[in-house]
Amino acid sequence: MLGKEDFNVIDKIASCYNDLFDAEKRVADYIMAHSNEVINMTVAELAEASESSKATIVRVCKKCGCKGFYHLKIKMAKEMVEQDNVEVSNNIDINYLEQSLKNILANKYEELKQTILNIDIQNLRTIINCIKNANMVLFAAQGNTIPIALDGAYKFTELGITSFSSTIWEHQLVLAHRLKKADVVIAISASGESKNLLSIIDAAVKQNATIVAVTNSATSSLASKANYHINTISRERLFFPEFSFVLTRLAAMAVIETLFFLLASSKTDSHNYIDVHEQSMADDKI
Repeated sequence: MLGKEDFNVIDKIASCYNDLFDAEKRVADYIMAHSNEVINMTVAELAEASESSKATIVRVCKKCGCKGFYHLKIKMAKEMVEQDNVEVSNNIDINYLEQSLKNILANKYEELKQTILNIDIQNLRTIINCIKNANMVLFAAQGNTIPIALDGAYKFTELGITSFSSTIWEHQLVLAHRLKKADVVIAISASGESKNLLSIIDAAVKQNATIVAVTNSATSSLASKANYHINTISRERLFFPEFSFVLTRLAAMAVIETLFFLLASSKTDSHNYIDVHEQSMADDKI
């Protein structure tokens, strides 16, 4: 896990963006859109440019893990120096495909890096042990995170871990009512505020199941109900600041893949289960 001082400022802003007030969002929007200029601005200049106040800027900095505006500028400047050898920006232009691809790749790399390296190691170890000891793992999700949940249930079942998910939220709810104390729910949601998903989690909590939340917000309702939270990073707002919601699910997919690899390497009988599965499907392959 990265140390507390090793977080990326832009990713931290994107992660806590939905928890900001409107005035704070104006500051956040300006910082993300004009990062090169911000490192050379005074707090008064940023306040004027973002149509906010000095106090608002300080609040944003603290919510992003910085002690103040000066600390934020120092961190941003350091991050820019580290990236100086890579010519990337936050622009996507169909007329400049090669550079657009480089920009997308650089930002997606940073999403994955910040997501994976900031996972709490002790919590991760506990999560892995809980999954291995579970009688059942329920992957809970809504909307466009459902494909990740279905894929996760398939992958875990390949390892001999009885896992379920469903495209129908009522089915997920029924499964949640069937959980036992040793069971695990892996809940995947960008916002962590889906009403139906929270209902599923409430049912699982009543059954004393272990809840693992995979979300973009550590302060979301889902994260607050969970025993363990893995924070995912999305840089979509850097490309599309007009979007009010997150469309990409790459970081969440990476978290599930990471759990899968760790389980496959540590669960002694996992390879036997995979071999049986592969053999049963061999006749369908050319």
